[in-house]
Formats: sequence, C-alpha cells, structure tokens
Amino acid sequence: RAGDPRASDPRATDAAAADVLSGHPLFARLARTGQRLRQGDRDRPWVLDAAVVAVAFLLFCLPDLFPGHVEAGGREHRIVLARLPLPQTLALQAGLVLPLLWRRRRPTAAFATIMAVFVLQWSLDVGLRADAALLVALYSLALHGRLRHLAWSCAAMAVAVALVAVAVSGAGLPVGDALFFLFSAATAAVALGIAVRVRRAQLAGLRERAARLEIERDQRSRLATATERARVAREMHDIVGHNLSVIVTLADGGAYAAQANPERGREALLLIGDTSRQALGELRRMLGVLRDQGDQAAEYTPQPGIADLDGLCARIRAAGPQVVYTAAGALDRPDRGVQLMAYRIVQEALTNALKHAGPETRAHVTLTVDAERLRIRVEDTGRPGGPRWHGRTDGYGHGLAGMRERAALYGGTVTAGPVPGAGWTVEAVLDLTPGPDPTSGADPTGADPTGADPIGAGPTEDPGPGTDP
Repeated sequence: RAGDPRASDPRATDAAAADVLSGHPLFARLARTGQRLRQGDRDRPWVLDAAVVAVAFLLFCLPDLFPGHVEAGGREHRIVLARLPLPQTLALQAGLVLPLLWRRRRPTAAFATIMAVFVLQWSLDVGLRADAALLVALYSLALHGRLRHLAWSCAAMAVAVALVAVAVSGAGLPVGDALFFLFSAATAAVALGIAVRVRRAQLAGLRERAARLEIERDQRSRLATATERARVAREMHDIVGHNLSVIVTLADGGAYAAQANPERGREALLLIGDTSRQALGELRRMLGVLRDQGDQAAEYTPQPGIADLDGLCARIRAAGPQVVYTAAGALDRPDRGVQLMAYRIVQEALTNALKHAGPETRAHVTLTVDAERLRIRVEDTGRPGGPRWHGRTDGYGHGLAGMRERAALYGGTVTAGPVPGAGWTVEAVLDLTPGPDPTSGADPTGADPTGADPIGAGPTEDPGPGTDP
C-alpha cells in the first residue's frame, strides 16, 4: 500500500509474515504438541530412548532378517555382501541398536560400543542397515557429549568410513564415491548435533536472562517501594511529629495559663488552632499525591528553605523555648534541595529540643555557608535542673535516622550527642560541590525542580512569623 512504511522495509515485512505464521492454528497445535512432548520427556526420559530403539529396529533391523542377500546400489554398481546366520545377525543388530538406550546419558560410551560392533561387523565383510545407528550415536555425541570427546570420535569415524569405502570398492563402487557419501552422512550428523546444541544453549541463555531480568525487576520494584516508604515515613515524621510536639507544648502551657492569665491561654488556643489547620493541610496534600490526585496536586509551590528558618524559630519561641538564630555566608547559594534538607534538619533538632528539654530550654541555631559546605549546629541547654539527654533514645529513634538519611543524599553527615554538663548538640554538614546532575532532570532529594514538595504538593501560603511551613 502507498504510504505504508512496512512496504519499503523488508525486515518489517519478514516480521509481519512471521507473526502471521506464528498465529496460524497449525503452528499453535505444533507448539502445544512440542511442549507436551518435552514435558513428557522430562517426566519419563526412558520412553523417548526406547522409542528411538524401536524405530531403528523397525526401519533398519527387520529388512535384514529376511532370507536372501543384502543388495545395494543401482544397475551400474551392485554390492553383494556376505550374510550371517540369524542368531549372529541378531547379536550384531543388538550391539548396534541397543546402546542407543543410553545415547543421552552416556553418549561417549554408546558411540564407542556401536563403533566397536560396527568395526567387528565390517571385518566379517557383513553390511547391515542397522549401521545407521552409528550416525545416530554420532549425532547424540555432538548434542549431549563433551566436545573434547567429539574430536576423537570424529577421528575414529573417519578411519571407520575409510575402511568401509575400501571394503565396498572391491564390489565395483569407486572409493571416491563411497568416501563422499559416507563422509557427507557423518558430517551431516555432526553438524546437525552441533546446530541443535547451539540452539538449545541460546534458548537456555535467553531463559536464564529472562529469569534474571524478572528477578532484577522485582528487586528494583521492592527497592523503590522501600525507598518510597522511607521517604513518606520521613515526611510524616517531620510534619506530624513537629506539629504535634508544638501542639502538646502549647496545650500544656495554655492549661496552666488559663487560670493565672486568661489572655495567654487564649493566645495558646489560637496558636494550637493555626498549627492544627496547617498540619491538616499538609497531610491532605500528602495523601492527595499518594492517591494520585493529579488535578488537586497540579499546582506546586516552593518548599521551605533557609529563608524560612526565621519563621520556624519564631514558631518554636511561641511554644516557650528561647531560640537564637545566627546565619552567615551566601545563604542563597545552595539549591532548593539543599535548602529543604537544611530546613528539615533544623526543624527536627528544634522539635527534639522542645519535646525532650521542655519549653524552658534555650536553643542556639547556627548556619554557615562557605564555598564547599553548609554547616548546621543546633545546641540547647537541656532541661533545667538536670541533663536533658538522660534516658533519651535519639540515637536509636526515627528522628536522627531521618536527618542522617537526608544529609546522606548530599554526601553529608549528621552527628548528635550530649554536651558536657547539660544539653544536646546536633551538627550537620552538607556538601555543596557535587550538586545534582542538571541533565538528569531529577533531584536526589526527590523534590520537584521548581522546589515543590515530592510528597505533599499544593498551594500554600508563604510562612510568616509564628507559623511552621
């Protein structure tokens, strides 16, 4: 047809023809029959070997059991060979045919046995149609045997063929014609065995590769699932854990202030409401993305960064702790992914300080940006009257593990531990030199290149003082 690209592409034409043939009912029946035969051979391998022996006996042994001379050739060349009594003929036929029973399990031994009987037979100047079993044994050796044994077997076959050609030349058949015919038959048997062997090896390799690819696909799927679960758990911990810690602290403070200072109690309730609404909005956006609600999560806004740390510190101050924030260096130099990591680390450190040290602690946040590193240090004074780190499990909880996972995305490190006397220190170092590959189109943090949250996406208000973005 005009305009059909397959009309000018012979490979496409061949592929289409192959598809038509493969879909034909006859080929489908043949494929199913072949599968059943292979399955039956795997279950009962002796059945096929016995069938080969039975067919060889019917085709090659029965004609030689009738009385008379075995004559071969045409009008120009007629070969008349000697004939043995029936018991001896049966013995030679059995020696030629019965070894085919183990032609697949012991191909070298089967070929050697048939070759020995073959040489003995022709030394008696006797020709039998059962000699075709030698070609079957040679084919089986090329298919199932060791290749180093095949070389010696071919050499022995060549010698035997030469002796037979010399023996039949006395009956008037030229030696050249006999050698050509016999060598052609032997070569065909070897070539067919090697071709089938190579084809089976290719199919086995393809099956193994397909199985390996399937395993690798499942492993990649499980790894991606585990990575996504860890990312979701980290985001949930940052959002829910931080906001709940602030809410709990504000609720406790508001309960005490309700009697002494009702205005402060009212202020605490308003802050609790704002924090709860913000946490609920973030959770809704996260669940919307996880449910693949693309229409509701289509609008992306930048996620919090270093510029929003002032609002985060103000939020923590509203819950009671005294927070001092100090920043130095080119704060706009890190990309949005690094800034999000820095914000989350500071958020987690301040949340832990509020949760474990209480609202009366004092925290100092220091952030420094130089040419190669972004350094973060969050230190608090602990709970008044005792070391805040006593009985803590930060080293084994999800918060510190999440911070370390975030820092590791940029080749950074996070260390945390108690300070002499009282208090707790969290130090993080993020590497700024490698940066994400701009050609890959993906940020190693999983964030959108526009700065959108990889988990919770949607329109958000710019965080101001006293709000936690």
